Amino acid sequence: MSVVSALFFSAQALASTSPDVPNAEKHPKRESKRFKKTDAHTATDVASINAEDEERLTVKGHGFNTMHQSLGLSRMPQDVMHTPQNINVVPQALMKQQNVKSLDEALRNVPGVTASIGEGAGGMNGDQFLIRGFQAQNDIYEDGLRDFGVYSRDSFNFESVSVIKGPSSEVFGNGTTGGAINMVTKTPGLHNSYSAEFTGGSGSYYRGTLDINQKLDSSTAFRLTGMGDEHNVVGRDFIYSHRWGIAPSLAFGLGKRATLVLQYLHQQENSVPDFGVPVVTKPGASYGQPITEYGIRRTNWYGTNNDQNSTNDNMETARFTYKVNDHITIYDDLRGGQYYRNFAASKATCDTTCVNNYFNGDPASALVARSGPSGAGKGTGPGTYMAPLPYEQRSWSVQNVASMVANFNTGFLRHQLVAGVDIERVNDVRSQSTYLKAKPYANLVNPNPYVGNLDLVPGESNPAGLVTLGSLGAKPHSSGYGFDTGLFLFDQIWLTKWLSVKGGFRWDRWQTSYNLTGGNVAANPDKHFHDVSGVFNPNVSLVATPDEHQTYYFTWASSTTPMGMYVTNGSVPIRPGTNSFASPEKAQLYELGAKYSLFHDRIGATASLFRLDKGNAMNADPVTGEVQGSSDRQRNQGLELSVGGIILPGWNVTATYALYDSDTTYSATQANRGKNVQYVPHNQATLWSVYNAFPNTPYNIAFGGGVTWRQHVWLNAANTLRAPANLDFSAMISHRFDKHWKISMNGYNLANRLNYQSLFSNRATPSAGRMFLGEVSFTY
Repeated sequence: MSVVSALFFSAQALASTSPDVPNAEKHPKRESKRFKKTDAHTATDVASINAEDEERLTVKGHGFNTMHQSLGLSRMPQDVMHTPQNINVVPQALMKQQNVKSLDEALRNVPGVTASIGEGAGGMNGDQFLIRGFQAQNDIYEDGLRDFGVYSRDSFNFESVSVIKGPSSEVFGNGTTGGAINMVTKTPGLHNSYSAEFTGGSGSYYRGTLDINQKLDSSTAFRLTGMGDEHNVVGRDFIYSHRWGIAPSLAFGLGKRATLVLQYLHQQENSVPDFGVPVVTKPGASYGQPITEYGIRRTNWYGTNNDQNSTNDNMETARFTYKVNDHITIYDDLRGGQYYRNFAASKATCDTTCVNNYFNGDPASALVARSGPSGAGKGTGPGTYMAPLPYEQRSWSVQNVASMVANFNTGFLRHQLVAGVDIERVNDVRSQSTYLKAKPYANLVNPNPYVGNLDLVPGESNPAGLVTLGSLGAKPHSSGYGFDTGLFLFDQIWLTKWLSVKGGFRWDRWQTSYNLTGGNVAANPDKHFHDVSGVFNPNVSLVATPDEHQTYYFTWASSTTPMGMYVTNGSVPIRPGTNSFASPEKAQLYELGAKYSLFHDRIGATASLFRLDKGNAMNADPVTGEVQGSSDRQRNQGLELSVGGIILPGWNVTATYALYDSDTTYSATQANRGKNVQYVPHNQATLWSVYNAFPNTPYNIAFGGGVTWRQHVWLNAANTLRAPANLDFSAMISHRFDKHWKISMNGYNLANRLNYQSLFSNRATPSAGRMFLGEVSFTY
């Protein structure tokens, strides 16, 4: 990231903080003058600038101290420091040092975020995350607008990534039980810069990116970012990904009262989905673990040569800002999205016969089924036909958020009022296919993916091969939509210069429909379901800001996730016929926190204590993947700490720690009461540190590394299956030849430890093994 880019982004952050709001960040004029002297063409990142420049960037609230960073959301106009909620930011400087290439990699720096395989009868995959143990696959946003696509998001157009912890339905709408993930994208600025990067290394990794920013006149600029990426996965056989993307954007009125930013994003991918290895219980063991913990090679993949994941995703965005006067700013953000997906995957089932044969000395007879709830048994049949079935998915969405931020006084009280309307519509159409030939069983020890042509046909022509989903029957076609109208209003009132109260609400009218058609209509009649529900979510915070360097807060917030919420990223968005159909999932957050920006803003630190209670918890069926409501009540409570910034000149550090205490406070299944919540570790921590030695000399060098650690997690509600702890060591080293050219090397999983990244209730996907990537980059 160039110094000029950092300056421009700083200006954006400062512009979003009103001078009428108490304790807004203030910067001495002396610093501003020093920045004006900076060479407009100097290209660098935090690891490669000199100590004096590092200090000045951090004073501006950037680098690894993100306390004064804008969230990039009109509905959350204050910076991280003054927002009364725990927020983890992955800044551009950190992503560059780690050579982050995807949203999944960026979020590995955030405690409490877990990747999920998230598949079901329809075979969901793509980016599927849990925050504090609760589903967040519908809570991924780009510049504050929901991204409904089911795909793996590349990082080539990211400026930063934020995770806003805890229920946020009053801001984002339905969902956000554990939190929301917001990606801030790269936008045009009033400067000229041209940069490109090429990466290559282990696993036949080849990647190239470009970033061009061109000033067109005094208030207009154009920016183009692009990416091409193809790689295999070190330590996993037959897994690969080929993707490319492009994101042009055009900004009008920069620095003026009215600003319009037009953006387009296209990302396309062709890859092989990895549903991991089965989790089994060794005879005599008290709990089950991934089969790779018992001598099976981590490279084993149980899919077939018919598996594929082809995605084509497009989003068009228009963001308009109008500053009416010094007190009122109006925003209108509009996005359309079109998403296409062709998907076929396999999942391994190692049943009791498979387990016994393997552990009792007959591994050649240990067979796994590649689909369906039934295992291979003794392997006497031809194989299995069932879930997950191939499918084609076509989705589209449109969302418009109009909002106003007003700063004003009523007597001696100061206010910051945020109000607006949020309207969104998402449609989804899917068609299942079936195989006429069964998927042959795979040997647990030496699986063979080459099974030949399985004769893929439309599900309409082979109803007997369709998956039966309980009372829903077996249907080849499904369609549905969700339509939401939301009104939000919240006001922060300063009772004194340092004490304020923030409160508000959001009301949503959620309308959803789900249709199942085709197939054997005589045996399984077509079904149509429709539901309309009104949802009200309030929140309130007490905020103390003794000065501009510290904030203390207490927040209570609620969220609601009605059934039918997962239109595009759930295999069955509505499951009628249960008592939970009309009862949405509800969550309550209680959070006490403190935020600091210390040592002249060189270091930012946060601490929070929270309790998150969830009722009518939604659970995914381990066989079909159906999202079903239940009467279960769950609780996660704990402590989260983070610190980031400059320890000494040239030495940048960021570290996080989370301590969680989770349990199921009530369940209709007596044995599950008091058990840990799925996917929630008891402890989790990250550390990353880089030192820049001899800056501005021919022998400059930046080097460092870090560690991520996650304690074991339980994979099911009964706490009988678990994934072992993760421990990952990584490192980097870079050298800058001049202000334009740089080379760097990153190493990942240096101990070549067997970790597990994506989890499901009865499977786990081994993470990549030890790998090294070299990068050459230039900026002008």
